[in-house]
Amino acid sequence: MSVRIHDTALVEDGVNLGAGTSVWDNAHLRAPSRIGSDCIIGGKSYIAYGVEIGDRVKINAFVYICYGVTIETGVFIGAGTVFTNDRFPRACDPDLKQLQTSAPTEETLDTCVRKGATIGARALIGPGLTIGQFAMVGMGAVVTRDVGDFHMVAGHPAKTIGYVCRCGEPFARFSDAPLDISEATCGCGRSYTVRDGIVCETTVAGAAA
Repeated sequence: MSVRIHDTALVEDGVNLGAGTSVWDNAHLRAPSRIGSDCIIGGKSYIAYGVEIGDRVKINAFVYICYGVTIETGVFIGAGTVFTNDRFPRACDPDLKQLQTSAPTEETLDTCVRKGATIGARALIGPGLTIGQFAMVGMGAVVTRDVGDFHMVAGHPAKTIGYVCRCGEPFARFSDAPLDISEATCGCGRSYTVRDGIVCETTVAGAAA
């Protein structure tokens, strides 16, 4: 299956694109970077050098993915999402006489979005974080700390407001502290337990996990 690149997209030499991947209008992919197979890179999105993207990832329009970000298989990233990687960004040195380097430094932190996670439109992802597998980040969320596997987070700053199934449906919601759950079953047939904020699969679509 061939790669599809829109005529207006800029894909630098050294970008590795997997089979079946589509890159849409005015996207800019820096090198070196790697994008897996069967991915969609939305129009006007920017992917920096040093980014690793797994297979079957959907990236909507106007997404900014900076150096040091790893996105695993099956992740969805909504339109306008912005990743960051610098804890103490400055344009210049303290005397304002020289531009700071744009290359990575000791203050550049890596971020990882684990398999199956969803990041809603216009979310802002802080530096040095892990978004857990099958997590759900609400639209417009400002994420300043790690997100657990299967956690649903929202707000400014983002906090856990529930737990979600692999299929994307929430199986628990709460307005106060996160709940321990002895067993919860999603409508799709998958079941989960939760203890101290750690979500464990007990069955997968009716089968043993």
